[in-house]
Order: sequence, then C-alpha cells, then structure tokens
Amino acid sequence: MADEIQRAVGLYDGAVALVAGGVTVRDPAKLRSPSTDRLVWQAVFDEGEEREAARWLLWELGQVTGARPASIQGLYEARGRGDVSGFTVPAINIRALAYDTARAVFRAARAGKAGAIILEIARSEIAYTEQRPAEYVAVLIGAALREGYVLPLFIQGDHCQVNHKKYHADPEAETGEVKKLIAEEVGAGFYNIDVDTSTLVDLEPESLDEQQRLNYERAAEITAFIRAHEPEGITVSVGGEIGEVGMKNSTVDELHAFMRGYNRTLANYEGELTGISKISVQTGTSHGGVVLADGSMADVKLDLEALAALSKAAREEYGLAGAVQHGASTLPSTAFGNFPRIETAEIHLATNFQNMVFDHPKLPTGLRDRLRRWVDDNAAGERKAGDTAEQFYYKARKKAIGPFKREVWSLSDEVRGAIAADLERTFAFLFEQLNVNGTEKDINRFVQAPLQHHAALKPALVAAEDDPDAGE
Repeated sequence: MADEIQRAVGLYDGAVALVAGGVTVRDPAKLRSPSTDRLVWQAVFDEGEEREAARWLLWELGQVTGARPASIQGLYEARGRGDVSGFTVPAINIRALAYDTARAVFRAARAGKAGAIILEIARSEIAYTEQRPAEYVAVLIGAALREGYVLPLFIQGDHCQVNHKKYHADPEAETGEVKKLIAEEVGAGFYNIDVDTSTLVDLEPESLDEQQRLNYERAAEITAFIRAHEPEGITVSVGGEIGEVGMKNSTVDELHAFMRGYNRTLANYEGELTGISKISVQTGTSHGGVVLADGSMADVKLDLEALAALSKAAREEYGLAGAVQHGASTLPSTAFGNFPRIETAEIHLATNFQNMVFDHPKLPTGLRDRLRRWVDDNAAGERKAGDTAEQFYYKARKKAIGPFKREVWSLSDEVRGAIAADLERTFAFLFEQLNVNGTEKDINRFVQAPLQHHAALKPALVAAEDDPDAGE
C-alpha cells in the first residue's frame, strides 16, 4: 500500500511527510484546507487500498496533532472522586452529513474551549447510516484536523445493545454479536463503550436483584471482554444501563440492585478489572421524542428529582461519574440548564441534529421529495397501525441516511454551509447550557491520550518506511 499512502500524503503538497514511525506535519495550516476534505472523501467513498491509505493517514495526523481517540475514563473517575463537577457531558450521535456536522461540533468546541464532549454512534445507527467504526473514526479525526481542534477525541459506541428477542432465541449467539461489534469498535479507536443489556431486565420477579440479574451478569461479562481487548495504556470507559429508554422510570433501589450484582459478578473474573464509569437510567424521555399526529413533538415529563437522586447515589456510593440521560435532543431549550445543576454526568443527543438536516429550508426540494419517496418504498415495515403519514415519515426517514449519504455529502458548499452554520449555533447553545465551555483544562488535567499507531494499519506503515523515497 506504499504507493497509495504516497498519493494520500501528496494531497498536502509537501506540508505532510512520511517519517520513521508515522508522519510529520511541516505546515499545520495546510491541515485546515480542502486537502483534508479530499482525504476524508477518499476515506469514506473510495475503495480498497486507496481508502485504507486515507484512513491510515488521518489516524497518523491525529496522533501528531493531538486529535487522538481517547478514553474519558480519567475525567469520569475524577468526577466520581468529587475533583470536578458542575457540567454535563454531551454525547452527540452524528448520523447525517457526518463530516460537516462534526466540523460544526469542533468549531463550537474551539470557540468555547470545550473539551468534555463525546461523539458517538449506536449499533442500530451503524447499519442504517452505513458508517462502520473505522469510517466513523476517520471522519471525526478529519473534521478535527480541518477545524484545528487538537484535544483528545472521545468516540463512543452507543447502545451496544443486546436484542431482547434474539437473545431469548439464542443467548450466546446474540451476546457474541455484541462482543464482535465492540471488538471492531475498540480496534477502530472507540475507547468509550456503552454496554446496553437493559433489554434483559425482567420486571416480573419480586426481587430487584432477580429483575436485574441477566442485565448485570451480561454487563459484567461484556466488561471483562472489553478489558481483554483494550489497547495497552488505554482503560476504555464503559457504561452500564439499568432502565430501557422509553419504558419504566428507574429508581435508586434498582441502581443498587444492578451495581451490587454487577460488582459481585465482575469480581469473579480473573484479575482486578475496572468496572463501569457511569450508569444510564430512564427518567421520562424517549429516543427521538414522541411525535404527534401532525408531526409536532409531545411535551416530555422529565423526572429531574429522580435523575438527581440516581446521579448522587452513583457518585457517592459507587464512585461513578453519575447518571446518564438518553433521548434528550428533542427536549425544549429551557430544559438543558437543569442537567449540570443536578450533576447529571452525561446526556445523549441525536435526533434533533438529524431533523435539522432533513428539515433545513436550504435542502433542495427535489432531494427532499426523493428522500420521502424512498422511505415510502423501502421502510414501509416501520409504519405502525394508526400512524399518520407525518408520524411514519418522522420515525422512518433515518433509514434513508445511508442510501443517500453520497448525494447529501455532494450538496453544494452553500447548502452544506447553511446547514452546518445552524448546527454550530445549536452546539454552541448546548455547550453553554451544559456548562462544558472551559472544560479543556479538565481534559488536560485528567485525561491521558497515549500516542498509538493503528495496529490494523501497521503493515501499511512498514511498507511506506521501506520506500527509500518515503520522506521526500
């Protein structure tokens, strides 16, 4: 792959050069140019060794500049000790227009000196957005390079979820599929993993321990798997979940039942394994919000008192960063300031950013119509009895992200720029409300991001080093 790497490096017209062990950047300003746009496009839409060379170069440039995939574990441990507080980490699911959306995140973060930010993608999203982990990491690194963002990148596997129906048909096979995905994610640079075995909670038994047993046992098993596969020098931040989003609200007693069972089970594995750093709970939200018949959103009854109590118990009794709230992006703007006030550790934000792309007035009418027709023709199975056309389209249109990815990425600079500008304003608002502006200093204090060459691409590096003209 030496020739392909040379061509990728050549995109920077001498500003980047190959050296023993990686690359060197002679002119950092060149990274903030359309050369990086072309490299990211190659990493996403090219095939074979051209694509792999682009991904390798993006990884190595991230290592050189400081925009390296990292674990947020150190910050979350500090929060569990009480060394930091007063902010809520946004975990942003990037689905549509991924590169431009990530660039908007990093612009807002740089402006506010915000470092405590997670970028994530869920198991289900990987499928319908057609973004495998290696691609996702490459895009995020490229976006950081383009915007001059040089802090560690916290990339997270959201909802590494055990499917309830598939699990009960074949428990080991379904658990194995989740482990397989996690191994791919960690290998690609996802050093933050949310394990979601909350789908296995059974509310029928009287005992809370029995209700949570399958959840905590499988969560501990998957945690041990992660510890066996994390890179040297990296402690992957692992999250657990006690309440399935959109279902029954969580309680502190359920938190205790899960944590005691989880810690007891994890202790049975060989070695002293680091456990979870946070716990996801349900306090009234739902993924994507609840859309009414006319397409508008229903009001959400968020139980802030329960969320505060769960976060407090998680920190004070188990040393976790606190509780995590899913399904938050469609909450009213007045809600976000509550999360840092009650010391929520993390909130997950996804659907509203997707909506901003789909509903943007600059999106060409012809593309909008074709998206809608595609959903009608290809996602009819998503329609539930009683759904209006607006409800169906709102819930199902995410399935068109992957099939239309190239076309959406190919929109004019004017259209993509307008969408990205609105996204950036939204991110800036959220970072202010969640009080993560200024957390750059906390990242520098508590987070370690060791230099790493990407193991999967080391053969390419060796090939490049063997080329006597590699440094020219």
